[in-house]
Amino acid sequence: MKKYYLILAVALAAAGCQNKLKEQPHALITPEFLKTAQGFQLTYDACYAGGRTVWGTMDFFFLTIPGTDEFISGKDGGSDLNRYASGYTPGTGTMLNVWRPIYQYINNCNGLINAAPSVKGLDAEKKKRMVAEVKFLRANYYFQLAQQFGDLTLTTEFNTAPKTSADRHPLAQVYDLIVADLTEAVSTLPAGPGVDGVLPGKAHKAVAMHLLAKVLLTRGYSKAAKPDDFTKAAQLAADLITTVAPQAGLALQDDFANVFKEGNEANSEVIWTVQHTANLPYNGPNNSSGHDNILNHLWVPQYENQEGMQRDVKYGRPYIRVVPTRWLTDTVFKERVNDTRYNKTFQTMWRSNNGAKLPKWPTPLPPGAPAGAVSGQPKFGVGDTAIWMPGVDVTDAQIKAAPYALIPPQKYSTAMSPAMTKFFDTKRQDMNYPSIRPVIVYRLADTYLIAAEALLKAGRAGEAVPYINAVRRRAAYPTGNAAAMEITAADVTIDFILDERSRELCGELTRWPDLVRTGKLIERVVLHNTDGQKNIQARHILRPIPQAQIDATTTGPEYPQNPGWDD
Repeated sequence: MKKYYLILAVALAAAGCQNKLKEQPHALITPEFLKTAQGFQLTYDACYAGGRTVWGTMDFFFLTIPGTDEFISGKDGGSDLNRYASGYTPGTGTMLNVWRPIYQYINNCNGLINAAPSVKGLDAEKKKRMVAEVKFLRANYYFQLAQQFGDLTLTTEFNTAPKTSADRHPLAQVYDLIVADLTEAVSTLPAGPGVDGVLPGKAHKAVAMHLLAKVLLTRGYSKAAKPDDFTKAAQLAADLITTVAPQAGLALQDDFANVFKEGNEANSEVIWTVQHTANLPYNGPNNSSGHDNILNHLWVPQYENQEGMQRDVKYGRPYIRVVPTRWLTDTVFKERVNDTRYNKTFQTMWRSNNGAKLPKWPTPLPPGAPAGAVSGQPKFGVGDTAIWMPGVDVTDAQIKAAPYALIPPQKYSTAMSPAMTKFFDTKRQDMNYPSIRPVIVYRLADTYLIAAEALLKAGRAGEAVPYINAVRRRAAYPTGNAAAMEITAADVTIDFILDERSRELCGELTRWPDLVRTGKLIERVVLHNTDGQKNIQARHILRPIPQAQIDATTTGPEYPQNPGWDD
């Protein structure tokens, strides 16, 4: 039997590090190798490589996006997990595919942190900074698991061989380690990206502060809560916004559309990214390393089935894993006069790219056909609009008279609905390739909303207003009325903040944890998610511990399962 949990000595090849070995390669990270300058550097690289196993993969996507109020399963994305159906069990592979690699990378972090005092040949300040970066990474990895699974096996030791026993520690202890790691990172690291040689994707003070604020906010809702969590979270977020962000060159972009603009992933609003690579062994079309970024595929609808259309790199390969809920498109994004975010988040128009598949006007012409329409002639040419989703309901007569496929909300389907565009990649060599774009994980608009939520929970709703209004005023750029976007203290509720998080952070791999944190998962799935509203139960607020972990614990007490998942 494979011991899935504690096979934690990771092959260095998995790190994808860019430095070439000048000595005999080592197959595994060992304590002896870690004590060398080369081994220490390569393990440091391996700790960062874990980010690509999380942010960008389909498994983490399935644990954060479907099964919420924002997205339901697309035509090719249905699963028992999305629907909270009976086939969603501890044996469902998605949980193991996140649990196992994260623990492997936590082990790498432990190895580096523990070896640091014994490493020779490295500048002391450089080594101190590397350790602080890796403590940020360890905290980040643990936090992702804690949000999904609750109590965890907490280890700070470096394991070099499989173990068959494991304990599960209370969430309070897990959070204590996370907070301690992030506190050290905040006190040690340079201010932000671009400061003191900090490269994109590397840890720094600003991202440690952002994550620590989010950790304290999340802990404040939990069974591990401490009385000052919300107050401290609010203060950290405020300090980041007012003091550290200016030092690090961080600021909200003027235009929401520029935040996720291709090639602009290092813009002033971006606090931290996970870098991906064009290296084919890690990011080729048939790569199975678990490091590839396939977020570009997962939102793409079946546009190629419409007349005048075919698949291409620009519009992407339609995996059709999710489509937005009608609540998201029709309610959350209902205001589109002053709030520009709907049209900057979703693709609703496609231009014809297939001249061999052009539709022709029927005989007789339908009432309301545009001037110039001729029976038997093409309705449009290549480069003209072939599909348009107006976002408001129209009549059947208007649909028939349109020169393109007119798809209003009442005609949305699991095959064809508005496409969330934040991760699209039009620069790939081939339509089937994963993306090489960095994944934006943390950004400053989220910091503003963390500050607002923490202030609300601390009983200071009035102080939350400026943080929310800063985000909402930006959303009006350049065509809306910024003043009309402002709210007052009377508007500040958890439900309003969650709605605002959807408008701002839609699709950014945070929604399921957001709903669990605020205690709103079941309520909102029942109200808005047609996939899961009849199936979701109290047990679903935590993921089941992977069955492989339980099976691998063969020495000592049985590994505890989460409540409700034992049957």
